[in-house]
Amino acid sequence: MDVPAADGGTADGKPTVKDYMTREVATVSPDATVGEVAHRIVESDEHNGYPVCDGRRVEGFVNARDLLLADDQEPIFKVMSKDLIVAHPDMDVNDAARVILRSGIQKLPVVDDAGNLVGIISNTDVIRSQIERATPEKVGKLMRTLESIHDTEVEQTRREVALEDLTPTQGKVYADELEGRTYELERGLAEPLVVIDCAPGSGTPEESREASGEERPASSDEAGDLLLADGHHRVMAADRLDIEEMDAYVILVDEDVDLGMAKTAEKEGLESLADVQVVDYARHPLVETTKRLQ
Repeated sequence: MDVPAADGGTADGKPTVKDYMTREVATVSPDATVGEVAHRIVESDEHNGYPVCDGRRVEGFVNARDLLLADDQEPIFKVMSKDLIVAHPDMDVNDAARVILRSGIQKLPVVDDAGNLVGIISNTDVIRSQIERATPEKVGKLMRTLESIHDTEVEQTRREVALEDLTPTQGKVYADELEGRTYELERGLAEPLVVIDCAPGSGTPEESREASGEERPASSDEAGDLLLADGHHRVMAADRLDIEEMDAYVILVDEDVDLGMAKTAEKEGLESLADVQVVDYARHPLVETTKRLQ
């Protein structure tokens, strides 16, 4: 089994089911009637089926299709699906995606080693796990690129950053993806941002601190300009939810390098999140191209 990493996921950087599953799960009792569960499905905006649990133990799963020809007074344990496919919280989320794709199941109950329900992961959750993910590999690639292009040395830290101190480097975000990021934030699923702290200085980050005899200040007001390299949709969603700070991988650049991202921000007049345009999905260039071809 993979060893959990301190910053989420596993030690090898792979995201797991527990990183993306919904932990608060609506369930039904095996003794509930078909009519009662059908009513819950009709009244719900989110559910077309439920895990069937006796206490915390999963006994089956019931969806709207199972109820179609059943009598309203029939107990759920007589119509539920008993041959369950389930996921483990430490399962690689990519493996969960393969199971969902190949089985055609929309939701997988997540159970622990004792068979107790600890969450549920849906096809929507695994799709979101693949979009705008801040992985250690992505951060490392950006660091290597900065070092190569600018012939400098950089290092990385992890800290909370204030949204008001961020300079965006992307002028547009899309409304549909913004909704997805809002969903993640409300459930505590958002990945860290990737930020470049381009405070001017001389020498390597470590040499600069040794020369001054001081630690680098954690406050972004003192640490220099914070360029948002990755996570624009997450930040815009957080701003809508009145979240003031977010977790971030911060790449420290102590030399006064001329970053292309900074030039882009300046050229497009991007000074704060208020300058980022939210584009409706219908106006996405790929969709417009598709419509022209029809």
